Amino acid sequence: MPGYSASDQSHFRKRLVEGFPVLDPSHDIYRWLVLASVMIGTFMAVLDATIVNVALPKLMTTFGVSVDQIEWVLNAYLLIFAVMLPSSGWVADHWGYKKVFVIGLVLFTLGSFLCSMAHDFDMLITFRVLQGAGAGFVLPVGMAIITWEFPPEKRGIALGFWSVAASASVSLGPVLGGYLIDRYDWHVVFDVNVPVGILGIFVAWIIQREHRPAPGKSFDIVGFVSLSAGLTALLLALADGNTAWNTGGWTSRFILVSFLIAFVGLGVFFATELIVEHPLIDLSLFRSFNFSMSNLIRAFFGVGMFGANFLLPIYLQNSLGYTPYQAGLVFLPVGILLGVTAPFAGMFTDRYDGRIPVALGLGLMALSMYKFSFLSLSSESAQIMFPLYLRGIGIGLLMSPLTTIAISEIPNSKMAQASGLLNVIRQIGGSLGVALFGTILTRREIFHAAMYGQQIRQVSGTYQHTVQGLKHFAMLSVGGTLGTAAARAKALVAMDAQQQAFVSAVDDVFRLAFLVLLVSVVPVVFLRRHNRPGEGSRALDEST
Repeated sequence: MPGYSASDQSHFRKRLVEGFPVLDPSHDIYRWLVLASVMIGTFMAVLDATIVNVALPKLMTTFGVSVDQIEWVLNAYLLIFAVMLPSSGWVADHWGYKKVFVIGLVLFTLGSFLCSMAHDFDMLITFRVLQGAGAGFVLPVGMAIITWEFPPEKRGIALGFWSVAASASVSLGPVLGGYLIDRYDWHVVFDVNVPVGILGIFVAWIIQREHRPAPGKSFDIVGFVSLSAGLTALLLALADGNTAWNTGGWTSRFILVSFLIAFVGLGVFFATELIVEHPLIDLSLFRSFNFSMSNLIRAFFGVGMFGANFLLPIYLQNSLGYTPYQAGLVFLPVGILLGVTAPFAGMFTDRYDGRIPVALGLGLMALSMYKFSFLSLSSESAQIMFPLYLRGIGIGLLMSPLTTIAISEIPNSKMAQASGLLNVIRQIGGSLGVALFGTILTRREIFHAAMYGQQIRQVSGTYQHTVQGLKHFAMLSVGGTLGTAAARAKALVAMDAQQQAFVSAVDDVFRLAFLVLLVSVVPVVFLRRHNRPGEGSRALDEST
């Protein structure tokens, strides 16, 4: 509780434990209560991302922005999330896991409230940064708390249940967000985080005990600044290469300077991490082969999954005419399947070979992206739902086993750093994917619009027949002169061609996501079967 001394807080917790024995760390139920408290924070952080995806078309209309602009609602969140993740381990080691977890919840809840109050697009992006900073503490520190409390032989099942919080958010987020947007307004999709955040803060402070494993290390300010500058410049360059305001394209001064800053910033960062006494990211963690390979897989997963995922709600609402609530209902089975699959995948990993569910999960994810690459303006429900079923099962099979394999050789003293790094790699991949795929979407839409425009021959009989029918339709619908009706008919034909171009560009992006996820299966072959509980941690402790 902020404002109270350490002795006062210790006394308060002692009295609380006396009244509720299950809060005693020696009690069998205690670690599961800790898991539940972490799951509340995870639920809230993931809920926000899924709700915002459904709200993107509404935000585009409200603020009058295009796809290449609205992607910054996601990029701003993912970028600051990726920047904060590496520092979360150092902050948790110095201030304590519990305190940093609660601070993250406070920042996220405050950011959500401020986002709901935003009255222009720039203000919304600014407050999304605050949300991302909070989530950058909540998710990695929450994972570190779970791995600290649970013994190695039970981490797989614990992380599997932790994934249930994410799956519940995946299911409820789009449905809840769609309902709130249809019934109220976009502001409410951020307000809904506030009560959940307050509950999470209270529960975490009451239940969790404090961990502070390695205080005394200095903060790597050079590494933090260089990483922040490098990632920000890289994402700006990738996201703005084909925006409307950047008339110079990829060779404009802004893009070239951004790439230069990214190159210098990331170069300084890696050089600093190799020579500084207490690096922001402990590169010695990559001495663990499984940790390195798992991060490579998570990077590919981030690019393929997050890069294409934000397009589906926009396609459903803008191309097929779904309401936000209808679009949200589409995603409901994903979280249910994820929640059912994840615990079983965790238990399988604890007993057998975790590489099997990882490979199967990535394969199903790739297949789902391939199925999505055949979307059209007349796609039926089955063409949309079946790939989503595959996605839900694939993510459930993938996440818990891959995390268990990655941390199987990591000692508890480095768990916060390792969990933060696992998340930062995936989030960097997601940020790059959103920026890169957004740019590709713009270029392919321009390409397809040009191709469809060339195919429209105004002298052809088919065109004349179509325009004639639309002209009569316009006369009956809105009236006006024959000339006005003819102009409206031609505009409808052009609009249809533009919609076709957008859907074709979306298909191209999903094909690229399919290839990225398919490539991510290759590193799974090189993963080593994770050590039996406790073996890897002891080995790495001895080697370091």
